[in-house]
Amino acid sequence: MQIGFAGSPPFAATVLHAVMQAGRTPKIVFSQPPRASGRNRSTSLTPVHKMARQCRLEVATPHVLKNQEHLFFELDLLIVAAYGLILPRAVLEAPRLGCVNVHASLLPRWRGAAPIEYAILHGDQETGVSIMRIEPKLDAGPVFRKASLPLTGNETTESLTQSLAILGGHTLNLVLEQFEKGELSEPTPQDTSLVTYAPSLKAQDARIDWFQDATKIERQIRAFVGRSAAYTMCDDIRIRILEASPVEGKYKPGIAECENKSVVIGCGTGGLALETVQLNRGRGTPMSISSALNGYANVFSDGTSFE
Repeated sequence: MQIGFAGSPPFAATVLHAVMQAGRTPKIVFSQPPRASGRNRSTSLTPVHKMARQCRLEVATPHVLKNQEHLFFELDLLIVAAYGLILPRAVLEAPRLGCVNVHASLLPRWRGAAPIEYAILHGDQETGVSIMRIEPKLDAGPVFRKASLPLTGNETTESLTQSLAILGGHTLNLVLEQFEKGELSEPTPQDTSLVTYAPSLKAQDARIDWFQDATKIERQIRAFVGRSAAYTMCDDIRIRILEASPVEGKYKPGIAECENKSVVIGCGTGGLALETVQLNRGRGTPMSISSALNGYANVFSDGTSFE
């Protein structure tokens, strides 16, 4: 069976690795175009592009897929995992068996671009992956197979992304095996009454509102690990909070209380004990709260106001 693969970030690279480890070599790999990044604006390839190049696979990096359906005509099946480009109907219809997507949620929950982050933000007790047939409407296609993953409440977007990528690669291979044997059942339509959406998160979504419940803020912190990090401001100093724990008690929202080398910032309900922070001062590297107290006592002191 001639397969193609379309993906870009580390999640997709892990899925591609699983496909190739199972002895399935894509005829062609599609990925986002190389982009300038970093302070020196050097051009960097996506993780999928790097892997495909290392494996000497053919790679295509179109900016858009309109009028590019000829690239897909020789494929039996196109696999998509966090590609980042919309597939026009002509592309969806080009492979003989259509296109399948590895989606990082238990559809129909969390359709959209940020299903992993939303599962953490909303305190879900489980998530998983869905292997679905791609249709023109976003993440609305019928599902071939799901696999669930229980959540402990300690996951970050970074750690959960890797876990779901591994699960996604394994589940995808089970579906591909059924495709190859001609034993694949018709996919199950999604229950539209259970649909929830996970749209792209914006930069302002990372800013902490100290009038929120401490548990909700702690989930926000975990959801932004691996992204730009949740943050708060003290005058002109930005403090990224990388690890913290909710604590019970009565505190004033946004006001710090310091005792025995600990810092608790008040929330709408309860408080948040800081554990690892990163300031846009000095070297700007992550540090424990005890180190932050030693180096920035003027910031982390009783009565300091964060907003």
